[in-house]
Amino acid sequence: MDGDHLLKKKLSVRIIIIWTIMTLLETALLWHCAMLRIGQEIDSFKGVPVYYNGTKYDQSHGQNYSSDGYYYGNKWQCVEYVKRYYFQVKDHRMPDVMGNAKDFYDPRTPQGKLNQRRGLVQYRNGGGVKPQVDDLVVFTDSKYGHVAIITDVTENSVEIIQQNVLNSPRQSIKLQVKAGHYYLGTGKQPAGWLRKE
Repeated sequence: MDGDHLLKKKLSVRIIIIWTIMTLLETALLWHCAMLRIGQEIDSFKGVPVYYNGTKYDQSHGQNYSSDGYYYGNKWQCVEYVKRYYFQVKDHRMPDVMGNAKDFYDPRTPQGKLNQRRGLVQYRNGGGVKPQVDDLVVFTDSKYGHVAIITDVTENSVEIIQQNVLNSPRQSIKLQVKAGHYYLGTGKQPAGWLRKE
């Protein structure tokens, strides 16, 4: 009986320690977010800044346009960043400037063919084409979806940069190759990626 009591006590102490660490991490994240200003630059890739959008992912702070009137999107949403990135780095204007992030991927577009709405070639996750730096990655598994830009590709991971996320704007995603097919992500997986060719 004493052994059971001691085991329960040790387990209780471990639970309290884990809960305390999680609470401290959450407090640190909230404190960090409170120190940032909406619209503050928090990262950049190839000279295109990522701006802080606050703690509410669906919050917008007005619309953003290029100097010649091309519509980037709502400040400082994920869509606004990828459209601004493709405009500034790739000199690309999307034929259809509207839509949520998940609308960037068209499931009817065949592998390696032109996504007409975005003017970019589309590749499916799990297809035979490896993602590349500058590809636009599309996640469709939430209400609005999410989009990001690939900044680095290794044999077993890709790094993305993104706007409108609570954690770091940079994220590493696992890349697996099985029988000549490329699978990006575990758990939350993107539908695919778009590329200017």
